[in-house]
Amino acid sequence: MKLKNTLGVVIGSLIGSLSLSALAQGQGAVEAEVFGKRYFTDSTRNMDDGNLFGGSLGYFLTEDLELALSYGEYHDLNGDSPGNKDIKGSAAGLDAIYHFGEPGPGLRPYVSVGAAHQSISNTFTSGRDHTTQADLGAGLKYYFTENFFARTGVDYLYNFDRGDSEWMAGVGVGVNFGGTKPMPPAAPVAEVCADSDNDGVCDNVDKCPDTPANVTVDADGCPAAAEAVRVELDVKFDFDKSKVKEESYGDIKNLADFMTQYPSTTTTVEGHTDSVGTDAYNQKLSERRASAVKDVLVNQYGVGGERIESVGYGESRPVADNATSEGRAVNRRVEAEVEAQPK
Repeated sequence: MKLKNTLGVVIGSLIGSLSLSALAQGQGAVEAEVFGKRYFTDSTRNMDDGNLFGGSLGYFLTEDLELALSYGEYHDLNGDSPGNKDIKGSAAGLDAIYHFGEPGPGLRPYVSVGAAHQSISNTFTSGRDHTTQADLGAGLKYYFTENFFARTGVDYLYNFDRGDSEWMAGVGVGVNFGGTKPMPPAAPVAEVCADSDNDGVCDNVDKCPDTPANVTVDADGCPAAAEAVRVELDVKFDFDKSKVKEESYGDIKNLADFMTQYPSTTTTVEGHTDSVGTDAYNQKLSERRASAVKDVLVNQYGVGGERIESVGYGESRPVADNATSEGRAVNRRVEAEVEAQPK
């Protein structure tokens, strides 16, 4: 095969690859390259150094390991005697190439091992000289993109037939296409467990396996202890008065709304006074104050009277110092609280 025909095939492969839609490095990729190498011959064969031009086609068995076929023809290879001035020939080889680093743009060093068959003519021997060689190589590839690269490397050649050692150093350019990147590991599928009572806790850890429907449970699958919710009322009164002031209606309404939301609740409205006046008078005054708040709850906001008890404590339960006007104002009050257990 003539060099121009060989290069035509390789270059045609390179150009054809550009039209492929699946361009990628990785397992299954095909790599095509054209190269030029300087051939340093062994002195025992009486040949001057020359050049080898050709191409290679490789297939990636894995992301890193490539198997490549190569073919090249010798040029400017001359012998030392008049009869072998213009030596012609070719070399075909098969190499396993291992790449280091991650696939993708950037630098990937490599090492290679393989075998080659060399056939040259016009040597000091009659006819063609056929030689089998072992090939050990190392070099660097630089991928400008996922698909286009340049290479430089050296090869050590050992001639099995003659025991000679020779060298080559060269450069090349090529394309890489058609490979597939490994898929990222699939996200682990959440284990589906048995949940007989549908409370969201797996049967194997459910300590209360027969929880009724619509009951909130804890991490053990048992009914959660619902935290009680509470609303408090604190209504203040003027001195010696039992009329509920307008500004207190909002607080009373909050209590009424709470009791409407939780219809099973009841409350006790407690009336109190300061220490001014007799005990008997203050007792009656505290009862009137408690009754006034109950009337607002029942008549203004519709809470059932049977759910409200009113009681007076007179001046017996102060919460502030009756020796000051400020303290006495705090003690003139009606208090109530309601606690409910959410479902």
